[in-house]
Amino acid sequence: MRVLVVEDEPKVAQALKSGLADEGYEAVVAATGEEGFYQASGTGFDIIVLDLMLPGRDGLEILQTLRRGGVDTPVIILTARDGVEDRVRGLDCGADDYLVKPFALAELSARIRALLRRGRTDEALRLKCADLELDLVSRSVTRGGRSIGLTGREFELLEYLLRHAGRIVTRSQLAAEVWKVSRRATPLDNVIDVHIARLRKKVDHGRGPRLIHTVRGVGFILRDETGGAQA
Repeated sequence: MRVLVVEDEPKVAQALKSGLADEGYEAVVAATGEEGFYQASGTGFDIIVLDLMLPGRDGLEILQTLRRGGVDTPVIILTARDGVEDRVRGLDCGADDYLVKPFALAELSARIRALLRRGRTDEALRLKCADLELDLVSRSVTRGGRSIGLTGREFELLEYLLRHAGRIVTRSQLAAEVWKVSRRATPLDNVIDVHIARLRKKVDHGRGPRLIHTVRGVGFILRDETGGAQA
């Protein structure tokens, strides 16, 4: 799940990015109002964490413009303004929730989970291929109704494969998108192959038709060759 954090205080922004990463989210930080608006106007974010007092463009102005433009991504406002009128104004401008600084990261994470459950359909929060299902909120994986225990990296790897089900993904793509390493002094090919082998064993071994396939010399593909539905 991708979270856009629009926050101009470097220490706060870094703490949020690091804390959300520990919770399994991919956090992208925008340090100015203009950058935040540009990022939020695009696609690919599941939730936006928006500070109000920003250089270049006020948070409420960003929020109002996004809503007028049809962007319905859930937004949590972060601010030091704790007056009732401030909260009401933020909610009236289109915010889904409001958190006053200072706050505990655990509370922000809980509110993110609540908004994702409320604001997205069950289908959008689950990725499927045949009888394999990955739940993005609970971070759980099942196949044929039976739970599969994955490490954090294995979960991210499987999520990426499921999001690209039916398409070949290369090792370079996995290095950049899952390991977040775009320029590699030392190739991660062996590391990626080891993780794929472990993931394949957990997902495919003794659990029905094979879903994770190696495309020799190219990369990997997750697909149901029996013709089962995939999403």
